[in-house]
Amino acid sequence: QVELAHLEYQKSRLVRSWTHLERQRGGAGFLGGPGETQIESDRRAIAEKIIRIKKLLTKVMKTRLLHRKSRKKNQIPIIALVGYTNVGKSSIFNYLTESNVIAQDMLFATLDPTMRSFSLLGKKKVILSDTVGFISNLPTTLISAFKATLEEVINADLIIHVRDISDPEDKFQAVDVEKTIDELQWDGRKKPPIIEIFNKIDRLNKGRLNGLIKRNIDKKNTVFLSASLGNGFQDLEKIIWNYLESSSKKETIFLDFNQAKKRAWLFNKNVVSREDILDDGFSITVVWSHEQKNLFNR
Repeated sequence: QVELAHLEYQKSRLVRSWTHLERQRGGAGFLGGPGETQIESDRRAIAEKIIRIKKLLTKVMKTRLLHRKSRKKNQIPIIALVGYTNVGKSSIFNYLTESNVIAQDMLFATLDPTMRSFSLLGKKKVILSDTVGFISNLPTTLISAFKATLEEVINADLIIHVRDISDPEDKFQAVDVEKTIDELQWDGRKKPPIIEIFNKIDRLNKGRLNGLIKRNIDKKNTVFLSASLGNGFQDLEKIIWNYLESSSKKETIFLDFNQAKKRAWLFNKNVVSREDILDDGFSITVVWSHEQKNLFNR
C-alpha cells in the first residue's frame, strides 16, 4: 500500500524529474522532448508495477472479505482502534489482547490491520483491530492506497478513537482523524458509535488531569487511560460492553416443530441463549440486533 502511494506520486513527477536532459536535445530530425525515451521507459515500468500491486491488493481485500463474512456469521463484534500516528494504539492493542505487536514512535509503524480476539470482561469474545496511524493532510491517493487497511474501520461494530492527551497538537490531530473517518467509503452505511480514549494521562500534572476530567465528566463515551501504566483498562472494557449490549435486545419467541429452518437459522447466527421444548413447539430466548431480527422475520 505504501509502495502504491509512492509510485502514484512518482508517476506525476516524471517529466519534472528529467528536465536535466534539456541540454541533450537532438539536432536535425529530432522531434522529441528532453529525455522523452527515458521518461516513457520509466512511465511504463511504474505503470506495470502499479498494475501488479493493485492486483495483489485486490486479492488481499477478497481474502479479508471472506474472513469478515465468517466473523459476521459467527456474530463476533469487531472493534477498530483508530487515531493519529504515535498516540499509543498498538500499546492498547497489546494490553487488551496480550499480544506483542510492534509499538514504536515512528510513522506508519502499523500498516497491516492486525486483528486479535480477546474476552471482554471475561464474558464475551470480541475482535480488536489495530489500524494504520493517521497523519495531517492525508493525500487522497494515500487514503485510496490504504483502503485495504481502512476497510476494517468501515466494517467495525464499534470504533475506538485513541488520543495522546499530552500532545499540544491533540485537538488538531483529533480533527484530522475525524475528517479521515468521514472521507472513507461508507456507501450510505451508518457509522458505528465512537469511544474516545484520552491516553497518556500519566504525562499530565495533577492540575491538568483534574481539569480534563472535570471538562469531560458527563461524556459517556470517554475513557481516561495510561497504556504504559495499565490504568483505565477496566473502565474501557465496561464502556465497550455497554455499547455492544445496548445494540442487542433480549426476547423470547415461539416456533412450531415444523419451523426447523427458522430454528436452525437462529442457532447458526449464535443468537440463542436458552431453549425450552414445549408440547407444541420451542420457546427460544434470543439476544439479537434489530438487523438480525428483521432478517429473521423476512
